[in-house]
Amino acid sequence: MSNDDDAWFYDIRTKSVAQGKESGALDRMGPYPDRQTAERALTIAAERNKAADKADDDWKN
Repeated sequence: MSNDDDAWFYDIRTKSVAQGKESGALDRMGPYPDRQTAERALTIAAERNKAADKADDDWKN
């Protein structure tokens, strides 16, 4: 995505979704291609963390 002004972000402080960089970088997750995906930001992050943890466990064993 080349233009972050059109991208969607999830604000972890306010637990809200916004188009464009309305919040500071430390409070912002994204960019996401659309509002629906940004609304799933925490779920997406949890799924990625779970996959990374499994990959770590597989590598260690």
